Amino acid sequence: MTCPCLPPVGTALIFLLVAQLGTGLKCVCQLCTNKTCETGADGACWNSVMLIDGKEEAVKSCLSPSQMKGQVFCYSSRNVSKRNCCFTDFCNNETLHLHPERPSGGNSWSSLELVMVTLVPVCLLCVSILLWVHTLHGQRCIYRKANKNDMEETLDDQMSPDKHLKDLIFDLSTSGSGSGLPLLVQRTIARTIVLQESIGKGRFGEVWRGKWRGEDVAVKIFSSRDERSWFREVEMYQTIMLRHENILGFIAADNKDNGSWTQLWLVSEYHEHGSMFDYLNRYTISVEGMVILAVSLASGLAHLHMEIIGAQGKPAIAHRDLKSKNILVKKNGTAVIADLGLAVKHDSVTNTTDISSNHRVGTKRYMAPEVLDDTINMNTFESFKRADIYSLGLVFWELARRCPVTGIYEDYQLPYYDMVASDPSLEDMKKVVCDQKLRPNIPNQWQSCEALRVMGKIMRECWYANAVARLTALRIKKTVSQVMTIMDGKDSLASQLT
Repeated sequence: MTCPCLPPVGTALIFLLVAQLGTGLKCVCQLCTNKTCETGADGACWNSVMLIDGKEEAVKSCLSPSQMKGQVFCYSSRNVSKRNCCFTDFCNNETLHLHPERPSGGNSWSSLELVMVTLVPVCLLCVSILLWVHTLHGQRCIYRKANKNDMEETLDDQMSPDKHLKDLIFDLSTSGSGSGLPLLVQRTIARTIVLQESIGKGRFGEVWRGKWRGEDVAVKIFSSRDERSWFREVEMYQTIMLRHENILGFIAADNKDNGSWTQLWLVSEYHEHGSMFDYLNRYTISVEGMVILAVSLASGLAHLHMEIIGAQGKPAIAHRDLKSKNILVKKNGTAVIADLGLAVKHDSVTNTTDISSNHRVGTKRYMAPEVLDDTINMNTFESFKRADIYSLGLVFWELARRCPVTGIYEDYQLPYYDMVASDPSLEDMKKVVCDQKLRPNIPNQWQSCEALRVMGKIMRECWYANAVARLTALRIKKTVSQVMTIMDGKDSLASQLT
């Protein structure tokens, strides 16, 4: 494909384009606190309009360089949505329309031509700059075309019929940026998935079990009205170096247009046990099983919270909606953290967090005291991590209740089940958690079991009203891992004695 020549433009626009070549790209961002976001020089500004209930709704944000590889975010859907990716500062500061208005008549172009003809020296300078910019643009197009050819060759080589998903992800993601499969591969996989059955519904969409080459995958389908949520979750899952054994494995993202509406797909690994909420409702667990789930959960959250410094680094991420329904149980009895639609990333260079203006998000029952009473320090990213730790303590409580104490199993219950209604309001939770300073009950009989005693101690240190005093995810991981080591040692000693 040949690259289009650059059209003649005004002098001011040319100088603006030249000045941008060596710097980052700034864009309008509705989700950001100051309505502005910044991406790399190879990124893009994103502008989208979607027809929802007969009304056009716009979304504006940044696309990172890694997201631009396949330009999955730039595809439009006929008569349903229009998306535009552009490459100059604040170029998305315009409102797209599904049915463009006819241009009004006028002689403004003629006036501009007259000015350019009279200012011959300025025109000569403009032509020189245009030639230089055109040369750079041509080189950029050649580079992109070469990358596309390489990607297609990789696709042909790697996506052989006998390739399994795990092999494909290992081959194509570990050798690259660590942010997942190339977007061309993602689209190819998504377009060949056959949906089997609906397995759940969430706040932003429906989840299906699908088949790809005989393998089960989970497909989260967002409606067109939730494009912003789809974009946010895909952006999080494609964060560099996010992949971890205790974070849900992202496979692909795609938007599917059937002519009358658009479906937004997010494809991930499938885990037959479902959420921890469902799992604990169906099964009781042994002490060993509880410790394994707790260690894996703390390990996933520690990786999410951790910043990795370097060229292939990872920003620190806070989940902001950690609960048993957003945690899945793997076949081997370990846990993975899912649903990153409300997560936020921290940029340590600028010390900023890409958080929307509404920071009281998540599930009310799991909200930390400082979120409930609106005293959370929005200027410190650590505040969001500490709120996650409070929620983690509640999930640990749900786990521990399903373990036997002197041979007795307790029924599964949600945190604060005996203090608030089944669907509590913010005021209900604030009264219990902040005003009365109540927390879920930790039974005295847990003291008779070392693992449950340690878990109870961890919970209390996760629930401090003073957020600064709470444990970190890494500290929790190390403490629970020590319990597992002690248990393994006792088992080894018992086997030797027998």
